[in-house]
Amino acid sequence: MWRERGIEIKTPAQLQFMRRAGVVVGETLELLREAVRPGITTGELDALAEEHIRRSGAIPSFKGYSHPPYPATICASVNDQVVHGVPGDRVLQAGDIVSIDCGAIVEGFHGDAATTVPVGPVADDVATLLRVAEDALWAGLGAVRMGGRLGDVSHAVERAVRAAGEYGIVPDYTGHGIGSAMHQPPDVPNLGRPGRGPRLVAGLALAIEPMVTLGTDETDVLDDEWTVVSVDGSWAAHFEHTVTPTPDGPWVLTALDGGRAGLGARGLACGAPS
Repeated sequence: MWRERGIEIKTPAQLQFMRRAGVVVGETLELLREAVRPGITTGELDALAEEHIRRSGAIPSFKGYSHPPYPATICASVNDQVVHGVPGDRVLQAGDIVSIDCGAIVEGFHGDAATTVPVGPVADDVATLLRVAEDALWAGLGAVRMGGRLGDVSHAVERAVRAAGEYGIVPDYTGHGIGSAMHQPPDVPNLGRPGRGPRLVAGLALAIEPMVTLGTDETDVLDDEWTVVSVDGSWAAHFEHTVTPTPDGPWVLTALDGGRAGLGARGLACGAPS
């Protein structure tokens, strides 16, 4: 492991640890997606996540993180909560959406991913929002190519959202480098110009995470010092995966299939090992 301009470059063995962490995260998000229903609380989802992560031999990345120490295993952001929603006694209602962000550590290395889940049927504009945000994520993942630039990823995310209509792309929260710490250089904005920024090289790992709203891109933080909400009350979607470039294409470390289905559906090669 070495660093160039503050960017951590992982060895193949370290990327394998990240893959193991990523599989735990992917399994946890699948478990929680299946558990989401009207009447469940965000705190109950959090308990399910912590139990699964620890049973899998991993450590939750989020619990105790930063200052004030984050108090939970997942972030559970409901409706107009964009990111970092703190789980608790909030009961999910039919027609809500909940963005679930999850991280796990294996042998000191992190995996980080997020998905937004509808609570039963949702309004048409909300369903479209989820599709736009997830498509933007995969556009960004598909731009992770050896020898490319970080700005190519940001531009791909932005272009996908802009092509879909009038949506807010939250500028104040970004994706990030990831490895032996959950948040590392470089930041990965969801807006940008292609051909700019650090080169994408073997051993680099990025967490790409579009945050898209039905309204403006302005946000505020609640009194808990964590939960980020849209200023205009518009609903938000958040999707995320951890990815590393390979000579054969992106390897999505937090997708259970390595990204084959998501990339293949868009006509893109996947670099996940056979």
